[in-house]
Amino acid sequence: MNALLLSRLQFATATLFHFLFVPLTLGLSLLVAIMETIYVKTGDTQYREMAKFWGRLFLINFAVGVVTGITLEFQFGTNWSRYSAYVGDVFGSLLAIEATVAFFLESTFIAVWAFGWKKLSPRAHAATIWVVAFASSLSAVWILIANAWMQYPVGYTVDPETGRAVLTDFLAVVTQEFAVIQILHTLCAAYLLSGFFVMGVSAYHLLRKQHIIFFTKSFRIALTFALIFSLGTLIMGDFSGQEVARKQPSKLAAMESHWETRTHAPFYMVVIPDEKNGKNLVQIGEIPSGLSLLAFHSAEAQVRGLSDFPKEERPPVTLTFLAFRVMVGLGFLFVALTVSGWILRNRLESSRFYLWIMLLCVPLPYIAAEAGWIVTEVGRQPWIVYGLMKTADAVSPVSTTQVLPTLLAFILVYSLLGGIALYLIVKFARKGPGTVETP
Repeated sequence: MNALLLSRLQFATATLFHFLFVPLTLGLSLLVAIMETIYVKTGDTQYREMAKFWGRLFLINFAVGVVTGITLEFQFGTNWSRYSAYVGDVFGSLLAIEATVAFFLESTFIAVWAFGWKKLSPRAHAATIWVVAFASSLSAVWILIANAWMQYPVGYTVDPETGRAVLTDFLAVVTQEFAVIQILHTLCAAYLLSGFFVMGVSAYHLLRKQHIIFFTKSFRIALTFALIFSLGTLIMGDFSGQEVARKQPSKLAAMESHWETRTHAPFYMVVIPDEKNGKNLVQIGEIPSGLSLLAFHSAEAQVRGLSDFPKEERPPVTLTFLAFRVMVGLGFLFVALTVSGWILRNRLESSRFYLWIMLLCVPLPYIAAEAGWIVTEVGRQPWIVYGLMKTADAVSPVSTTQVLPTLLAFILVYSLLGGIALYLIVKFARKGPGTVETP
C-alpha cells in the first residue's frame, strides 16, 4: 500500500458512490418536469400530485449527490496536486464553468421549485423545474467535457518555460467528437436509469394494488422514457466504441481481451482472459471479422492487440473486460424489458410477472452505469490524461499515513450517507402519494 494506490482507491470510492446519485438526479428532474407540464396543460391534479411525489424522491437524491460531489473536486488539490498544477489551465476552467454557471443555476431554482408551490402560478412553477432539469444536464455536460479531455486531450500546448499544459483552443475542447459522444451516451444511460427507477417503484404499488391509476400513469410515462433512451444508449454505445477504437486502442484491446494485432479480427462470444501470460485461456463462439466490424464497421480493418503496447502501458485487462461485458449485456436486457413493457402497457395491472421483474430490476441500471465508469476510467490507465500524463506522476507528494485515515473516513461517512439516503428513498417510495385518488 502506498500513497498512489490509496489515493486511487479514495477517488474511486468517492466517484462510484457519487455516481449512484447523479443519473437519478439527471433523469428524475426531467420526468418531474414532464409530469408537471402535463398538469399545466390538462388541469388534471393527479399529475400535480405525481410531480410532488416523484419530486420528493428527487430532492432526497439531489441532496446526497451534492454532498458527495463536493468532496471529489477537493481531491484534485489534496490527492492530485501535481495533476492540477500540470493541467489546471485546461481542466480547472471547465470545472469552474460547471460550478459557477450550471450548479448554481440548478441549486437556486431547485429551492424555488421546492418552496414555490403556493407562491407561483402553475405555469411559472413548472418553468422552474424545467430550469432545474436543464441545469442538471448542463452540469453533467461540463463534467463530461472535462473527462473527455482526459480521455483524448485536444486544444492545448505545453509551455516550454513552465512545463504546464496551457489552453489554446477552448472551442476544440468543448466540441471534440469524443466529448459529444460521451455526453450523449452518459445522458441516455442516466435517463434510462431514472425510467427504470420510476417503473420499479410503480410496479411495487401496482403489485400491492395501491393507487392503481396514479402508478399506472407513472409507469407508462417512465416506460416511454426508458424505451427511447434504452435504444439511445445502445446506439451511442456503438458510436462510443468506434471512437475508443480510433483514439484509445489500448482500451479497446482491454475491453475485448484482444492480444494480437490483426485484420479481420474475430469476436468471441465467451472469453476468459489470462492477463499474466498475455493470452486468453478460453475463446469460444468465434465470429469471423466480428471485432473489426464492431470497432470500425469494416471486416478488413486492423485492430491493434495488447501485445503492441508495453506491459507498463496496458490497462488492467480482466477488470476492464468484465465491466464492459456487464455494461453491454445489461444494455441489451434493458431494451428487451422496455419493448416487452410497451407490448403490455395496456394491461399492466394483470401482468404481475412482468411487474415483479421490473421491481427486481431497479438495481441493474445502477450496476450498468457503474460498470460503464469502470470501463472509462480503468481502461484509460496507466494514464490520467491519455498519452500525456501518467497517473503515477499526478499524485500529490503525501505519505501513506496521510491518505489512509481520509480513505477510511470516506468509507465510513459515505456508508452512513448511503444508508440514510436508501432509508429515506425507500420510506417515501413505499408511502406513496399524499392524496388518495378517486376513479
